[in-house]
Amino acid sequence: MFDDLDLFVTIVEAGSLQAAAERTGIPAATVTRRLQSLERRLGHKLLQRTARRMTLTTEGTQYYEQCRPLIHALRQATRQLDDVLDALSGHIRVLAPTGLASGILTPAWSAFLARHRDISLELQLSNAVQDLAGSGADLAIRIGDLQDSSLMQRRLGATRLLLAAAPAYLARAGVPADAAAMNGHDVIVVEPLNRWRLVDPHSGADTELRPAARMRVDDMRLAVAAAVDGGGILLCPEVQCSAELAGGSLVEVLPGWVRERRQIFAVWAQQRYLPARVRALLEHLAQAVAAEPLLQHRG
Repeated sequence: MFDDLDLFVTIVEAGSLQAAAERTGIPAATVTRRLQSLERRLGHKLLQRTARRMTLTTEGTQYYEQCRPLIHALRQATRQLDDVLDALSGHIRVLAPTGLASGILTPAWSAFLARHRDISLELQLSNAVQDLAGSGADLAIRIGDLQDSSLMQRRLGATRLLLAAAPAYLARAGVPADAAAMNGHDVIVVEPLNRWRLVDPHSGADTELRPAARMRVDDMRLAVAAAVDGGGILLCPEVQCSAELAGGSLVEVLPGWVRERRQIFAVWAQQRYLPARVRALLEHLAQAVAAEPLLQHRG
């Protein structure tokens, strides 16, 4: 109804239905139909129209005088809100997993702030899935399958999973040749990666393991450090152990047996309109992830 009252005020200010149609870009027939609909809902004739002139009825005058200041105030408030939403300034609060945000994405945060001097950034890092709506955050980075269908999402990329262990551990415990050979090995489990799906690259045989953990943690960086120290075999996103693999402190176990990819999403509340500053961060993160080969695995 507000839109029709706004149109009514515009008709009066423009002086005619045709002039209001030209001012708003709405077809003249639509302007007439909406005015008639408003009059039916109010139960009063607002305008007397002849071929030559248009005049306000008594009720129309009362509605116009009462609505005009309200409509103008709302128009001003809307313009001011649009200015705020379109401004590349203000505060952004982001929820993100610790390892990803403080690891490979570290340069992205600094680069964004350097590019947008009028934006401040608050990062709340946790390996647990945090309540986006309840937290009041603008954006969240999530890894893995999304459980909350009420959230808007944008896929950023994906990283592959692999099994890794320290050379010293494998020299002591032996190198497993297949899924069955994993039995008896020391295993480091990082929540929520407590089910390991292994697929034989030769036969296609599919095996799901729920390994008994020698060590169970909820922080991937700690798990990688424990694996480097010889604590056992670890299922890990490649992006979080690539430096150790490149340096030789970890080696891949059963190459090609792990086919799972961990999807990376940006998510935000469905009912929330993304201000320009948040849209700018979203695009910046998408570009940063797209430029990183370790985050562009498919499958």
